[in-house]
Amino acid sequence: MSSSPLTTSEESLEARLCALLTAAVQKISSPPTLPPVLERPRQSTHGDFASPVALQLAKGLRQPPREVAAQLIAALPSSSLIDRVELAGPGFINIFLTAQARQEVVHEILRHGPLFGSSQKGSGRRVQVEFVSSNPTGPLHVGHGRGAAYGASVANLLCKAGYQVHREYYVNDAGRQMDILTVSTWLRALQQSGKLKSLPFPNNGYQGDYVETMARETAQRFSGLVVSEESLLSTLRLPHTDDLIVIAPEEEEHHMDALIAAAKELLGPTYLALHHFVLTEQLDDCREDLEEFGVIFDEWFSEQSLFDSGAVALVVSRLENAGHLYTEKGARWFRSSAFGDEKDRVVQRENGLYTYFASDIAYHAGKFERGYDLIVDIWGADHHGYIPRVRAALKALGYDDSRLSVPLVQFVSLFRQGEKAQMSTRKGQFVTLRELRTEVGRDAARLFYILRKSDQHLDFDLDLATSQSQDNPVYYIQYAHARIQRVLERWGGDPGILVNSALHPLIHEEETRILQILYAYPALLEQAAADFAPHLVAFYLRDLSAEFHAYYNQVPFLEGEPVQIHARMALLSAIGIVVRDGLSLLGVSAPDRM
Repeated sequence: MSSSPLTTSEESLEARLCALLTAAVQKISSPPTLPPVLERPRQSTHGDFASPVALQLAKGLRQPPREVAAQLIAALPSSSLIDRVELAGPGFINIFLTAQARQEVVHEILRHGPLFGSSQKGSGRRVQVEFVSSNPTGPLHVGHGRGAAYGASVANLLCKAGYQVHREYYVNDAGRQMDILTVSTWLRALQQSGKLKSLPFPNNGYQGDYVETMARETAQRFSGLVVSEESLLSTLRLPHTDDLIVIAPEEEEHHMDALIAAAKELLGPTYLALHHFVLTEQLDDCREDLEEFGVIFDEWFSEQSLFDSGAVALVVSRLENAGHLYTEKGARWFRSSAFGDEKDRVVQRENGLYTYFASDIAYHAGKFERGYDLIVDIWGADHHGYIPRVRAALKALGYDDSRLSVPLVQFVSLFRQGEKAQMSTRKGQFVTLRELRTEVGRDAARLFYILRKSDQHLDFDLDLATSQSQDNPVYYIQYAHARIQRVLERWGGDPGILVNSALHPLIHEEETRILQILYAYPALLEQAAADFAPHLVAFYLRDLSAEFHAYYNQVPFLEGEPVQIHARMALLSAIGIVVRDGLSLLGVSAPDRM
């Protein structure tokens, strides 16, 4: 290899290697091509970095890729970064770094601190991440918690990758479910006043303790809320007898609609005030719950605002004017099957009311009109069938649906002492996110939620989450950080001198493995952001912590010559920075003491 000066040490390792490859490409190919691609092989036997640049050049040079790769290797400038280069497979160039090059990652981490691993992959492009978006009809349960932890971590990773991220919660404050919660609260208030004797509480109403609590509060806030059972039964057109009225299961939904209509008729303007009260109560509770979980939204977007602004009517008109609607039995249907959906969908019922799908179309059209380059909808796995119809609507409206990504979050099963807890929002038989945090703590909840890929079912082991052992990943990772801080405290030196410390003493086997893991961090973050895969960060931190704990048990950090001690303190500081940064991306704290 010919001789060439190195680029400035402030450049990243990848940038310096790319410069060397570019110099080699320019010697065998004219005009210059795009910057060579560098990849990190999955197997260490394939080198520290690999480049397919020979395969990219082969067609233009009209030569076999392996011949091009051999020429590039011969033309590669010599560098203290590279120990050796190998030709592999159909024409890959595998680069093996020198020990010195691997060690330099420590200085890079110390220079950049928490910015280490940040990239401009996103180039400032605007991304909207919508997640949780639970109906505000009750407390968040442990299933919602997984979507919250996952969505917040994905948003953090996208920020780290250079995107401008807007975190949004879509509030389903329009439609039947909020009416059911309002009526459920009203009926409980009537029960508490002793007015209801013959009419039972509906099976399909919301029945949690939080409804009872809201009902007691409404009695103090609203006048005219209590009506006689006779007037209610009369409005419902149900006979009043001394016996309990029984509603047949097949009539429950119709009966609920009748209760909603009766409440609106009997309460008049008070019904709107009651509706606003229960919505505000549940939204405030949800917002407070999420903030305590470390999840903050930039915007809480109201579904009702889409109706109030005319956005729903407008988007339906756009579809109709484009010839994508038809009328059948009084309802208006969208020809979604013409755009890849399995069947057509109703957007406006025969009674004139728009469907939930119609407001979803308006909401997503608004996302595109707001100018986001990428839209990420994080939905529960039970919404999988909804994706094709939303994409169909976007295509029909002329939007590029490839800008929409929909990661799915699978269900959570909560286990305590081997027994599974059941969850039902209406019946009130569920474990809330608050209860989970109380039992295992915020940190354990945040990390355990993202330990599996989001589209895989999660069995949440409460016993493991509260244990203090190496089997508990949150304890194991946090303990690594605490141990590092304790060693640095015992050392007691000036951390500022470590950024310029000599690193050549870092030749212990454990040190070499840790260095390999550290310089893989930036690429790992880019992959996790691109794949919406925060679990990769959790796995990385667990692996790094395992290597550190082994290192801690084998090496006396504070013994030896000052140059060796300083090198090891620099390495420990670098590990601490990466562990702390990785945990912060996942919404988990990095305690200094445990």
